[in-house]
Amino acid sequence: MRILVIVVHPTMEESAINKRLKKAIVGKSNILVHDLYDTYPDENIDIKREQQLLEGHDRVVFQFPNYWYSYPPLLKKWFDLVLERGWAFRGKHALQGKEFGIAVSSGFTREDYRFDGLHRHTIEQVMASFFATCNFIRVKSIPMFTTFEDELETEEDLERMSQQYLAYLRKRYSFHRNTYK
Repeated sequence: MRILVIVVHPTMEESAINKRLKKAIVGKSNILVHDLYDTYPDENIDIKREQQLLEGHDRVVFQFPNYWYSYPPLLKKWFDLVLERGWAFRGKHALQGKEFGIAVSSGFTREDYRFDGLHRHTIEQVMASFFATCNFIRVKSIPMFTTFEDELETEEDLERMSQQYLAYLRKRYSFHRNTYK
């Protein structure tokens, strides 16, 4: 399985979690790490190049921090431009059957993402637009990989999470039915 990890963090050097997760997967076999802020510091996205990257991989995982209950700005722009009409939907459906996932980090706690918590929604509910997009473009969504700042306080915690991330990226998932219409 060819895996593409699209890393999107505007201040990567300040991020202990995302920097560590990225480091854990760079150079691993069958995993290509593609950092959008490194590739497009001017935010001029090469749409055709990005589409070719997507077409050349079986699984795509977007790694990013939760920004105001959504994606970092460059990732939102990337979705708007790269998943264009006639290629990703309402026409070709170029990505149909591929697997998409997200690895989202949060500076809050897992308990903050409960109905009775600070955010009044689970992290899955907060990221619902991603799963709706997956359905719309006919890709298979895999479970989320989540990290919370309070769970990663020691070097051992970071190392354990890095190993779990690598296992998540390589795990085989079962898909029981096709729900596309």
